[in-house]
Amino acid sequence: MSILVLGGAGYIGSHTVDRLISNGKEDVVVVDSLVTGHKAAVNPNAKFYQGDLADQPFMRKVFKENPDIDAVIHFAAFSLVAESMKKPLKYFDNNTAGMVKLLEVMNEFDVKRIVFSSTAATYGIPEKMPIYEDDPQKPINPYGESKLMMEKIMHWSDEAYGIKFVALRYFNVAGAKPDGTIGEDHGPETHLLPIVLQVAQGKREKLMIFGDDYNTPDGTNVRDYVHPFDLADAHILAVEYLREGKESEAFNLGSSTGFSNLEILKAAREVTGKAIPTEIAGRRGGDPDTLIAASDKARKILGWKPQFDDIHKIIETAWKWHSTHPNGYNDRD
Repeated sequence: MSILVLGGAGYIGSHTVDRLISNGKEDVVVVDSLVTGHKAAVNPNAKFYQGDLADQPFMRKVFKENPDIDAVIHFAAFSLVAESMKKPLKYFDNNTAGMVKLLEVMNEFDVKRIVFSSTAATYGIPEKMPIYEDDPQKPINPYGESKLMMEKIMHWSDEAYGIKFVALRYFNVAGAKPDGTIGEDHGPETHLLPIVLQVAQGKREKLMIFGDDYNTPDGTNVRDYVHPFDLADAHILAVEYLREGKESEAFNLGSSTGFSNLEILKAAREVTGKAIPTEIAGRRGGDPDTLIAASDKARKILGWKPQFDDIHKIIETAWKWHSTHPNGYNDRD
């Protein structure tokens, strides 16, 4: 059988494709528009198509040419909280409407399994820590709202068409393939750890920390960090879960440990040996104080066992990527 990976040229998607290929158990088909992804990030042993999942004639072509696809892994969504606050319709169009278009074509071709890259942003400002899957979902930004709507669309598609799904709600992703061949390369970069490491490289003058008056021990945001290979393994386990005929389900993915922005900064200084100048700035809109996942359910039901459970180890893999690729993929795609 084959797995179709949507957004397989992106950060998490490329690591998942790499993991699938290294497992050697099945063929991998990748669809990516390359709006934010990089062709150079895609393992050359995967079959690659450039296009938009909302383009139904294009997606029909992909399914027709690969009739053995029996499961879809969906990473192809816009994911910047700050941008979503300024451009909400962009997020509802690409993320939410795109899911509708995709499920219509999946149903046409009788593909009944989808693993979806959801987010902790669907919970909004949590009432307690850690966050469990049955806690209230009250997004506070259009990005989280669009992902919650995508989850609901999948739920009703399951009810109507029997398309089974797993929604994986994860938190902050950090790190790279340990050998440094693939990693995180966004333009512009908005994620904390790559920005920290760009300052360490001398590519940025200083690190801006947005807000030091949050209700946290040191006043800065606290987040749960997960390595992309650990996320990849969870997506692969979720495909197997659905292939076993199990019911649709949602799982949190996280290390169950929170690190503040200042703690990440301290660890990065220790790993890189660099000073990393820093300045405190005002809060950004749409940022909760703390997000930490309870991932007991994924560990118990999916058998998920994260291998990168130490923040220093995660940062070391990211530093290897940034050190060997100072300009990212450098437009080699």
